[in-house]
Amino acid sequence: MPLSATDAARVVALIEDGRSQRYVSRVLNIPRTTIQRVVQRYMETGLYSRRPGSGRKRSLSQQDESFIVLRTLRNRHATAVQTRNDVQEVRQVNMSARTVIRRLHEHGFRARRPLKGPALEREHRVARLLFAQEHANWTEADWGRVLFTDESRFGLKSPDGRERVWRRPGERNIPCTFSSRESFQGGSVMVWGGISYKARTELVCIEGGSLNHIRYIEEILGEHVVPYAPYIGEDFILMQDNARPHAARAVDEYLDRVGLTRMEWPARSPDINPIEHIWDMLGKHVRHHIPSPSNLHELRNVLKEEWDNIEQGEIQSLINGMNRRVIALMHARGGNTPY
Repeated sequence: MPLSATDAARVVALIEDGRSQRYVSRVLNIPRTTIQRVVQRYMETGLYSRRPGSGRKRSLSQQDESFIVLRTLRNRHATAVQTRNDVQEVRQVNMSARTVIRRLHEHGFRARRPLKGPALEREHRVARLLFAQEHANWTEADWGRVLFTDESRFGLKSPDGRERVWRRPGERNIPCTFSSRESFQGGSVMVWGGISYKARTELVCIEGGSLNHIRYIEEILGEHVVPYAPYIGEDFILMQDNARPHAARAVDEYLDRVGLTRMEWPARSPDINPIEHIWDMLGKHVRHHIPSPSNLHELRNVLKEEWDNIEQGEIQSLINGMNRRVIALMHARGGNTPY
């Protein structure tokens, strides 16, 4: 890396002060050959900066580079090939996609994997912002009255995106280095669970078909939520998302009949539900379980075992962080948050 004009001036100042090149190299942590070139250049030209290079001139003007940056700012998902095509069409300049990448790197852009989140329309953002404003002053004790519930699905062979294979040059296409794909991840199990500050519900495996509002009332609310409510107290609040079985009119009528308060939850808001992190944690524990489940029956048993093994302190930390989630939601004006 060439030295900046400031560093070159420091080198020259130390040399003129009578210091040796070895001393300057050790103090500034710069190779002696670099110091020799800086001193020689200064003696010949009186300049600290490098001489103008004789290499190939840039193929893009400042206006072309500004167009590339502006095009990227307007569409962060545009590929280098798409940006190159736009420049060629609008600016009548030929270049390679690699040139686009280099120019973007010079302006501080880097290609990264995007964060995943639900698509939010205007009405979703408005509802999420209203939720944040209504709960902005909630304390940890207020959130401690809430039972956060949700369903999730776990596959028998769910990929975690980290699979690797050992191979030598020329072995890319041999059968033993392929990773076979199984339909529906070799089978899956849907589960329901609920967490609160002091405890959690039993993990329920939903078997024998999909979950509808009738089964939700009978198998989930009646058998697990209603008996759990007295544990929290009279101020118990049920949090459930807006999935079709939850939003049925019969469910609302049942909750009114048994006297349970339901939290108005904004649609498409998994980022502010702390149980989503518990599902991620549960999936990691299942993948690391020894021995690994080999069939759906074993998967159900492992899920229940690892659910019970999750530390309550981790659940408490997530619920204590609800205020931070609400603040982040307000800062995002109802948009996606980093949670």
